[in-house]
Amino acid sequence: MHRILIPVLSKLSHDDPTKWFKHVPTVQRVISSSTSRSTKYTPFELMMGTKMKNKEDIKVNEVLHEEYINHLMHERDERRNDAKKNILKVQEENRRNYAKKRKKAHQYKVGDFVAIQRTQFGTDLKLRPKFFGLYEVIEVKMKDRYDVKKVGQHEGPNITSTAADHMKIWSRIT
Repeated sequence: MHRILIPVLSKLSHDDPTKWFKHVPTVQRVISSSTSRSTKYTPFELMMGTKMKNKEDIKVNEVLHEEYINHLMHERDERRNDAKKNILKVQEENRRNYAKKRKKAHQYKVGDFVAIQRTQFGTDLKLRPKFFGLYEVIEVKMKDRYDVKKVGQHEGPNITSTAADHMKIWSRIT
């Protein structure tokens, strides 16, 4: 409450700052007649059981409302900045842990023969091989991605794009 009260009193007494105390009863009356968001009643209604009958000082009410809004905006910005810092901190921590456990991908060249991993699973595939047979690398793309073409007649797509972590060197000659 003091975060709002002090700036309101200083705005109302900007002509003569030494006479700030003359505005205290007016500000107190406006605060007592303002409905609380949490209780849905004014402090005066809760204390006396009836609504306060007075003329509201519009200027004081506007200044009080403006100061309250400024205070809320400032707190919101602080929370957003704190959240942004926390997100960046967690992202950096996740990046470090990911890089620590990850090994470099094998670099394949055009013409290498590879096997590609079965990525689409379904029923009755439990006993099927996890890798599709002989494929030839036909194009090297960015970020460890490759285009491969099927060599021979076997199960799997004819031409597909795959990542290095779903490939392995073809070691078995058929």
